[in-house]
Amino acid sequence: MSAFDPHCSVPIALGERSYAIRIGNRLLADAAAYQAVPSGGQALIVTNTTVAPLYADKLAGALQSRHASVQTLVLPDGEKYKTWETLNLIFDQLLGQGADRKTTLYALGGGVVGDMTGFAAACYMRGVPFVQVPTTLLAQVDSSVGGKTAINHPLGKNMIGAFYQPLAVVCDLDALRTLPARELSAGLAEVIKYGPIADMAFFAWLEAHVDALRACDTKALAHAVQRSCEIKAEVVGQDEREAGLRAILNFGHTFGHAIEAGMGYGTWLHGEGVGAGMVMAAELSHALGLVDAAFVQRLRRLIERAGLPTRGAVIDSADNAGRYLQLMRVDKKAEGGEIRFVVIDGPGRAVVRRAPDELVRQVIEKCCV
Repeated sequence: MSAFDPHCSVPIALGERSYAIRIGNRLLADAAAYQAVPSGGQALIVTNTTVAPLYADKLAGALQSRHASVQTLVLPDGEKYKTWETLNLIFDQLLGQGADRKTTLYALGGGVVGDMTGFAAACYMRGVPFVQVPTTLLAQVDSSVGGKTAINHPLGKNMIGAFYQPLAVVCDLDALRTLPARELSAGLAEVIKYGPIADMAFFAWLEAHVDALRACDTKALAHAVQRSCEIKAEVVGQDEREAGLRAILNFGHTFGHAIEAGMGYGTWLHGEGVGAGMVMAAELSHALGLVDAAFVQRLRRLIERAGLPTRGAVIDSADNAGRYLQLMRVDKKAEGGEIRFVVIDGPGRAVVRRAPDELVRQVIEKCCV
C-alpha cells in the first residue's frame, strides 16, 4: 500500500493522452496547479448552483493569469439535470462567447458537472481541452479520473457519451469539508469498491478508518483519495476504453444503476445505489460459489458503517426483479441482451460473468426491502 503523501501526483499513463491527478490541500485557488494547461485562449468554468458560490470566484482568480478571458456557466444541480437539455446550455454558452479550439473548459463540481463538461468538450468543434476540478469525494476518486464522459437517458444511466481524457485533474481536499454528510457517504461507496476488486489491504485500512473518513480527517481522506486514484490509474492505463479489465471498476454499478433509473434520477444518490449494488453483487458472487458468506457480511458491515444503504429498492411493486432485469439489460456491459455482472472471484479479485436470470432474481428478492 502506498505511503500517505499530503501533496501528491498520480500519473495516468496513456501515451500522448497522459496526464496527472494532483491531490492536496489549497490547490483549487493555486495558479500553479494548472501548469499543464496551455496558456492563452478563453476559459469557461462549468459549475452548478451549489458549488458556484463556494468556489467559482476562487478558481476564476487562479485562471486569470493563464487565459485571455475567464467566464463561468452555472448549471442546475442534480442528477436529474444530466440531460441533453442541460448539455445544450454549455454549447449555447460556448457559441455565444465565440469559443474556439483553444478554449479550455473547467469542470468545477461533482460527477454530474464533470461528466457533462467532459462530454461537451469532446463534442464542441470535435474536441477542445478540458480540466477536471472535482469538489466531491465521489468525483475525486472515480468519475473525474479516466476520461469517461456521458449524460443519462430515461432508459439507462450514462448510455450517451464519449471517452475523452482531461488535460489534468486537480483534487483539492479542502473542498470535501463543505460536503453534506450524505454526499460524503455517497463518495465512500466508490472508495470502498476498490478493496474487493483489487486491494484487500486497502479494504482492511478502510475498516479501521471509516469513522475518520466520515469525520473528514485530513490524513485519512488524503490516503483514501490517493490510493483510490492509484488503483484506477493502473486499471485505466491498461484498458482506457473498457474493452475488458476496466469493467471491474463497475462493481456494484449494474444493480446500482437500475436502482437510480427505476427510482428516478436523483431520488437515490449514485453512491447510494452503488452501496446497495455492491451488496447485491457480493450476494450474487456468493450464489455463484465464488466467495463465502463471511466475505459478504464483512462488505455489508463496512458499507453500513459508511452511512450507505445495504438493501436495494423496490422499483416495481408488481415484479421488482423483472424490472431490475429489464433495466440491467441496457447496461453498457450487456452483450446481445445478456447481462454481464462484475462479481468477486475471491477477495481482492473481480471478473465479469453472466448469471442465470433465475439466480439473479433470487438475489434481488433477498436483497430488496
